[in-house]
Amino acid sequence: QVQLVESGGGLVQPGGSLRLSCAASGSSLSTYTVGWFRQAPGKEREFVSAIFRRGGHTYYEDSVKGRFIISRDNTKNTVFLQMNVLKPEDTAVYYCAADLGLILSSIRNSGQYDYWGQGTQVTVSS
Repeated sequence: QVQLVESGGGLVQPGGSLRLSCAASGSSLSTYTVGWFRQAPGKEREFVSAIFRRGGHTYYEDSVKGRFIISRDNTKNTVFLQMNVLKPEDTAVYYCAADLGLILSSIRNSGQYDYWGQGTQVTVSS
């Protein structure tokens, strides 16, 4: 069983950058598919990005393609989400999630992830 803790959120001006971290304990995160999701007030939780456990292939929601980058550092047992050119509509609580047995076709489905962090707030505002 893996425990996940997100960090790195905060207040940033439009056009700015943040790097979120998802640190794992209890198990090696390298064997898990890890996803980032976000939830804005009054909205459903939505997929942002994921890195597949096999081969490290990466996937992005269309609105963040070219601005966000997901990566792993197995030596730190951590997955990162580098967020650039942030927009007010990126404001949300960001969650990381992990799963051992996720298949590729389910990578965007939050209900398929077994393990979740507590979330970190990202606010983009001038």
